[in-house]
Amino acid sequence: MRQQDVHDELRARLHEAAEAHEPDRARILARVERGMAAQGRPGHRATLPPVFGWVRVAGATAAVAAVLGIGGYAVASAVKTPPTEKTVAVSPTPSASPDATSRPPSRTAAPPRTGAPPAHTSPRASSTASSTPKASATTPAAPVAQGEQDGPLRSDGSVDPHSNDFWAQSDVTLKTSGQLTALTVRLKVAQTGGVSDTGAWRSLPETDFTQSVTEQGGFLVYTWTLKPGSRVAVGEWVFAGQYNHEQGGRDAKNDSYTITGTANGKQYAVTGDFATHTTANGDS
Repeated sequence: MRQQDVHDELRARLHEAAEAHEPDRARILARVERGMAAQGRPGHRATLPPVFGWVRVAGATAAVAAVLGIGGYAVASAVKTPPTEKTVAVSPTPSASPDATSRPPSRTAAPPRTGAPPAHTSPRASSTASSTPKASATTPAAPVAQGEQDGPLRSDGSVDPHSNDFWAQSDVTLKTSGQLTALTVRLKVAQTGGVSDTGAWRSLPETDFTQSVTEQGGFLVYTWTLKPGSRVAVGEWVFAGQYNHEQGGRDAKNDSYTITGTANGKQYAVTGDFATHTTANGDS
């Protein structure tokens, strides 16, 4: 049987009991009167003063009334319809999220004062930088080679006599009458067909120079550069570039060389080609 049916049946029975209950008021009053008459008899020994006797009567009457009232209240409480149980769905408390009212007021940067320069700009530094002239280059321009001789430098270009129909060697001869503290020798071999590097050498110590071979603008270019701190003594020195070429006699008319050197703090430059030199008496 369901709990609701039990409650309904209990309420019905309590209603019936409450309606059938009738307090016997006459019997209760008769008992009160007998008590009062007993106190008025001569042979009765009063154990309490009259005031307390009336108090007992009043208390008994109040007790009867209280019993009747409590009984009626109990019956009424028992038959009262029990409250209906209600289930309330409570959604989970959402996590607190900042809103417009809980966020602290944003701080607005105060505008810069009128006419004041930005904090990161130094007007003094700017004016100083703009007014300072750029340092001019102190390195003197390299001299332009005009011929085979310049100051202490003498030069000559020739094709080595051991060259053949497939291979050749171009020699650049340098003569200097003064010690050189800087020197660069550049040999340019024109690409006449099949020209490719096979080696290079110089008569000066190898450890005193850096050497490179590149192809530039239709030429095979050999470059020797004296290392800082090294020196070239007075004398005659040879720089040679070796290369393969197409079969047959090769024409070296477009080959050339350039030499720049420093002696006593002054720069000199010479240049030349590989044409056959003829002396005044006709000897080559």
